[in-house]
Amino acid sequence: MRNTLLLAGLLLAAPALLGRPPASAASNSVSVAVAAVDTVGMTVANMDRSLEFYTGALPFQKEYDLELAGRPWEQLEGVFGARLRVVGLRLGDERLELTEYLTPKGRPVPADSRGNDRWFQHIAIIVHDMDRAYAHLREHGIAHASTEPQRLPDWNPGAGGIKAFYFRDPDGHFLEILEFPPGKGDPKWQRAGAGASDNLFLGLDHTAIVVGDTDASLAFYRDTLGLRVVGQGENYGVEQEHLNNVFGVRLHITTLRAAHGTGVELLEYRAPRDGRPTPIDLKANDLAHWQITMHAQAADLQALLQPSRLFALVSPDITTIDRAPLGFSRGLLVRDPDGHGVRVVAR
Repeated sequence: MRNTLLLAGLLLAAPALLGRPPASAASNSVSVAVAAVDTVGMTVANMDRSLEFYTGALPFQKEYDLELAGRPWEQLEGVFGARLRVVGLRLGDERLELTEYLTPKGRPVPADSRGNDRWFQHIAIIVHDMDRAYAHLREHGIAHASTEPQRLPDWNPGAGGIKAFYFRDPDGHFLEILEFPPGKGDPKWQRAGAGASDNLFLGLDHTAIVVGDTDASLAFYRDTLGLRVVGQGENYGVEQEHLNNVFGVRLHITTLRAAHGTGVELLEYRAPRDGRPTPIDLKANDLAHWQITMHAQAADLQALLQPSRLFALVSPDITTIDRAPLGFSRGLLVRDPDGHGVRVVAR
């Protein structure tokens, strides 16, 4: 199954055949006013194993644990016969959502996934002491993705002094711990870390996704969904190579935010350009699937059903959820220009 996923990802089919927009696609009239990035979610193979990791090696707290099935969930996630176990976890003010498909099971994350492959996504967990956080993770036997924590150089005015480290969860998903020096990052992280002797892990700052073309991604995230650009920069050098575990990296970074919630960071690898595209047959039950849940007004959801070259529908229609167990009553799942999942919902 792993080979099938990789082969699908290497098929360089025409964008029209993929059901995704070409990099040069112009913006269209679709406009959605996203009010908040509510959760970042991923598909896991074994929920009990993942909970042991996220509440043991990491200090997330469980908020809900639900089993969901039926036509609305099939339609929303685009997986026929879906039966899901969904667990909401909180760290600080932010939420991570884990989904195990009890049936049907999907495919594993490709074992040779790299930081510049376009199915790459991670969450950035803010810590107030990188040395202690790294030692804590080592004690729990985490799998390295970076060679070791890196301090980004001072010649880079936007990133100088930031400390970062990539690692993986039991399913191979990339995660990052990040320490901001004074004067960088959201001021709330400086307040949260002030005098924190036991509160080592503070919350989620953003989720980062690899994109093939920043302008095409901005046409979707900024112009279509209404997120605002709050920062841009370019990182390169030996520290960035060891952080991403990609030799010769030159990385253009664009950060976007809604009025509330977790940020979304676009990572465009200007070098090397050999990152592989997202598999054309990626499904929500595959472990390489992540989804960012964004809240909007119910009237805005209808706009996403208009024909567009900026994104592809996964849900065939707007789905109505009775009793709203996950906090929303209507929603649909789409894929961005690079195949990343975005679930737009309304309360």
